[in-house]
Amino acid sequence: MKFNKLTTWIGLAMLLGIATGYVCHALAPDAAAAREAGSYFSAVADIFLRLIKMIIAPLVFSTLVTGIAGMSDGKSVGRIGARAMGWFISASLVSLLLGLFWANLLHPGNSMNLPLPDAHATTNLATSSLKFKDFIVNIFPKSIFEAMAGNSVLQIVVFSLFFGFALRAVKERAGPAMMSAIDGLVHVMIRVTDYVMLLAPVGVFAAIAAAITVQGLGVLGTFAKFIASFYVGLSSLWLVLVLAGYLVLKGRVLELLGLVKEPTIIAFSTASSEAAYPKTMEQLGKFGVRSEVTGFVLPLGYAFNLDGSMMYQAFAVLFVAQAYGVEMSFATQLSLLLFLMVSSKGMAGVSRASLVVVAATLPMFGLPEAGLLLIMGVDVFLDMGRTATNVIGNSLATSVIAKWEGKLSGSTVGEERTFHEPLQVPTLARDAEAVA
Repeated sequence: MKFNKLTTWIGLAMLLGIATGYVCHALAPDAAAAREAGSYFSAVADIFLRLIKMIIAPLVFSTLVTGIAGMSDGKSVGRIGARAMGWFISASLVSLLLGLFWANLLHPGNSMNLPLPDAHATTNLATSSLKFKDFIVNIFPKSIFEAMAGNSVLQIVVFSLFFGFALRAVKERAGPAMMSAIDGLVHVMIRVTDYVMLLAPVGVFAAIAAAITVQGLGVLGTFAKFIASFYVGLSSLWLVLVLAGYLVLKGRVLELLGLVKEPTIIAFSTASSEAAYPKTMEQLGKFGVRSEVTGFVLPLGYAFNLDGSMMYQAFAVLFVAQAYGVEMSFATQLSLLLFLMVSSKGMAGVSRASLVVVAATLPMFGLPEAGLLLIMGVDVFLDMGRTATNVIGNSLATSVIAKWEGKLSGSTVGEERTFHEPLQVPTLARDAEAVA
């Protein structure tokens, strides 16, 4: 039997990574040796993530520009954008509410019998980027090359919006040739993506092995209640998102979940939404989402629709409050919800974005920033869950909006297809066989 499915290889890589990490951690004579061993695995994982990051900027730019320029009229762009933002804001609100609900119900921090960190300890996380004025200014790129070099998704989205609308305006003159070139760039980048994704199992193995080598399996037991409570919350969020998707997509929502299984596993195992972005695009195309909708909505989702991260931020703040024995009233928690709704938007391009948001939020509500040190040790395992949830949320959002716009093939039996087919991209299975 040939194991040519990416999901199978990634699953095996995860198990092998756990086993290898456990053995390396057990054989390491001390913590320093464990960190040294883990650094070699981290180097391999970093290579894979670097390969992924090198394709994100041109892929986001080309797909978003072709998506805007390919719209039938300007009203379509505004309507799709408004519907997307409406879904994103609603999903963010639900995510935050569920995070607060489960943290209040399960009280994961009340039973922590760990020594609290010094009140003056620092997390070494920069939080100045969370100032509202800085956030507004940083939305707009001063150089598209700098934005692409730093993989600042939000800035790339802003430039692509301007470029896409400008391309529509000159469609009669420079439009056809440039449209053809950018559309060609989309296909080239998807082919590059397929080649890079052949290395996904190696990257997954290295990422898991690095985490377990340094931290050991014991870290999961120490924070078992916190981790378990958070994943209970994530499960409820998945249920709500799927039910919301079912109201629009009906039974096809199960087909969608089956198709995005691979990018979800990639996101979970690497804790990187960027690693899952190209494969998510490909699977949405297979589901029948028209390419211009995917190219427009999905990049916006990566900047504004981080459902798992939103839940984590609310959950983590209450966990720290409970660990310190600080009571937070209903009014205070409502203020927390409103603050996170604003402060977390556009944080996708910030390194360790969710931790940065939490670190900036704690002192605003009278909680020591050093409380974040309680969860930083296990954050990698939490990051895996919230990143996978982000992929599910954005896939559902893109598909639902495509259905609303009548740009989802196969949504009605016998429906006449009056739109272009989604991009036909090579499958990973065929590429794997060709390489073999």
